[in-house]
Amino acid sequence: MPTFTAFTTLTGKDQAHALGLAMERLEPEPTGVGVFEMEDGSGLWEIGGYFTEAPDAAALALLSAAFAAKDFVISELPETDWVAKVRRELAPVEAGRFFVYGSHDADKVPENAEPLLIEAAMAFGTGHHGTTLGCLRALDRLANEGFEGQSVADIGCGTAVLAMAAARIWPQEVLASDIDRVAVDVAEANVRANGLEGRVACVEATGFDHPDIAARAPFDLVFANILMGPLIALAPDMARALDTGGYAILSGILTEQADEVIAVYSRNGINLVQREDIVEWTTLTLRKSS
Repeated sequence: MPTFTAFTTLTGKDQAHALGLAMERLEPEPTGVGVFEMEDGSGLWEIGGYFTEAPDAAALALLSAAFAAKDFVISELPETDWVAKVRRELAPVEAGRFFVYGSHDADKVPENAEPLLIEAAMAFGTGHHGTTLGCLRALDRLANEGFEGQSVADIGCGTAVLAMAAARIWPQEVLASDIDRVAVDVAEANVRANGLEGRVACVEATGFDHPDIAARAPFDLVFANILMGPLIALAPDMARALDTGGYAILSGILTEQADEVIAVYSRNGINLVQREDIVEWTTLTLRKSS
């Protein structure tokens, strides 16, 4: 059975939730309505509904006008091809020199950008989330300051977008690891899609627990875009894995959690250099002291 979707965007949390509630009263009734903030710093909210029969286009047009939203994009979404259809929803993301895009936007890559092809169907690690965006910006800042990674690891790599970003700007092979085999498979597929075979090595590992990771330590840069709990547990291992003067770029941290993470890493000799908050998420750049 085909599924129909209707998506729009607008500015303002209250307005977005009000539009979501209004959508729930449509006929035909949606099977689900979602309201999400686009965590790319744009201030936009996305409102979308799913329908088992074609939604009323006229009613949606009235809603978009009433709530000062963009016109709804209505699509038929056959179950066998939903991934391909979802790709249209996410616009490219610019993070310093990096340009994260889906294949449908290949013609939009700026001439001097470092391109990173990540399909929107791979929900986490596309660059739209405040955590990934913050890590890419932190990497761009370090590179602009003259830092060049000689030994780089991406722990909990997901799509491997951060590992690939480092491989785009520095010649040394980057090591990417994830605890989940499916994530490693996704990372490897992305590495191939970006033509970075031999530049990014992907392994399945819990934290730093893998012989390939041990063989390449110490690192002068480690990404860990995971969650506060695992980040705190990882701090002692991070201290051992980082070279003196080496950097850690951490995210997956809610803004109210950041001070606790900073304190734990400081006790392990890894101190704050830069903090960036994007919506409700924080990215930390820290450096290991001598």
